[in-house]
Amino acid sequence: MRRQLARLAAVLAALAVLLAAPGMAASAASAAPATSAARAAEDWNPPANLVQPLNEVWNHVQSTYPDLYGFRNYGWDQVMANKGSVNYCVRWESDAPVSAALRDRVHAALKKQFAKWMAAMVEGGKGHNAWPYTTVPVNIVGWAVKNRSTLQWTDNSVDIYAGNLDGGGAPQCSPDCGRFFHQDGNYSRCPGGAARHYDQSLWLTKGFQGGAGGDWGQRVGQEYFTGALSQENIHIYLHEVGHTFGLDDFYDWTPTGQCCFLMKAGSATQITEFDKWMFRDFWRHLKSRYGL
Repeated sequence: MRRQLARLAAVLAALAVLLAAPGMAASAASAAPATSAARAAEDWNPPANLVQPLNEVWNHVQSTYPDLYGFRNYGWDQVMANKGSVNYCVRWESDAPVSAALRDRVHAALKKQFAKWMAAMVEGGKGHNAWPYTTVPVNIVGWAVKNRSTLQWTDNSVDIYAGNLDGGGAPQCSPDCGRFFHQDGNYSRCPGGAARHYDQSLWLTKGFQGGAGGDWGQRVGQEYFTGALSQENIHIYLHEVGHTFGLDDFYDWTPTGQCCFLMKAGSATQITEFDKWMFRDFWRHLKSRYGL
């Protein structure tokens, strides 16, 4: 009985507080939803004119990708698995000689171009929408060639794979070191261990026209890439990196109000505002898999 009276007294006291200050109670009740709404607005705030086309793109992706959420080797997965970096192998499918100076220029261009997409995820000095990194270093860990003599340097700055050919006869870095082949992260058979694994390949093929891209990396013409080393935007490569992170092609349709953007091949030569927000939107829909 004493316990029941104590509970009744507590209830009456709480009721008295509510009756004395109903406005305060209303404020407290609405505070949490308002805060959540404000946070959501901060996390996803594309320009008003891009809201409809972005929704169209995501609806299209959801209806056309066969395993949108089940696939676990997007560029996002690779960066997150490495805790904020990405490793590359250069596949030099050409007999053109590579000096140490040319090698270093290829490395510098690769790092600069990849960083353009990573910069799209930074706003006000911090990662957009819980993206945990403001920079994503690129490490070039290996070069693959048919003949060792093609590479005209003797230092050991990168691993060299000579004569290791894929089924089509193209040189490749060791599959034992490739994430494409070991998505479980087990690189126990990689000669250099996990630190020398590669997530993606920059595949430079003599005479190759256009480009190709996916979770395995990007393929463009050897002459095209080396001829564009001094350009601000190596746009075919940039387009293919977009595919590595899951972005779609737009060969047969165009989102409302958008005419020219990098992922619509041939209509732009740099990452546009629309490309940036499509990129961010892909992250927005995947980030929960990382507990973010």
